[in-house]
Amino acid sequence: MRVFLVDDEPLALKRLSRLLREMNRVQIIGQETDAQIAQDKLNCLDKQSLDAVFLDVQMPELNGFELLAKLDWQPLVVFATAYDQYALQAFEVNSIDYLLKPIEPEKLERALRKLERFLTTDQPAPDLQATIRQIADSWTNQKKDFPARIASKLGEKIRFVELAQITHFYAEDKLTFAAAAAGGNFIVDRTIAELERELNPAKFVRIHRATLLNLDYVEEINSWFGGRLAVKIRDNKRTQLTVARDRVRDLKEKLGF
Repeated sequence: MRVFLVDDEPLALKRLSRLLREMNRVQIIGQETDAQIAQDKLNCLDKQSLDAVFLDVQMPELNGFELLAKLDWQPLVVFATAYDQYALQAFEVNSIDYLLKPIEPEKLERALRKLERFLTTDQPAPDLQATIRQIADSWTNQKKDFPARIASKLGEKIRFVELAQITHFYAEDKLTFAAAAAGGNFIVDRTIAELERELNPAKFVRIHRATLLNLDYVEEINSWFGGRLAVKIRDNKRTQLTVARDRVRDLKEKLGF
């Protein structure tokens, strides 16, 4: 079976890829951590060359349902996500199966068996594009209350820091820090991937696997070698951050240039 994998978390994508290869029953014809790039790649594929997509639901910028709504054709889908509240919606959009993270090998085996049974019947998938678009639109229109502060624990003391004062978050030595414009770094009990999901995407954008930037503090952007960008932020150190090549397009879209 020929499959395409989409998950914004590199480690989760690596684990899924490894599990599938160990089962020796699929050919992975593509995998992507950026949902928008995945959309472009899937739309360029010949639908006869792909049997199914393993798709994360909760992703920044473009969630799994929105990605499906933007495709020119409707693939079979196996959803993989940490959020079980989306199970019902997942099955409404022609999902073959639904896998909760961390994915267990026996559950993945079950999904592959279901996929094989469906493919061997040689029946066309039902046309559920209208349902997909409806779910995607309702998701987009949902109002979400984003936090205004974040907790930083030091010993027995917990300090609450206003997000409006944070220029960026960064990961270093297995810890995550919030950098304040006025100076000082605060340890936060979140990974960069978790912060990306929890914070307002109109304010905070991931520019590197280890960096989440507050757009309000962007002062200047310069081109850098290797297709990357350098961002200078407004803080008391005139800090400069590197934008990874695969994150450049997203940042440009957010800043409108």
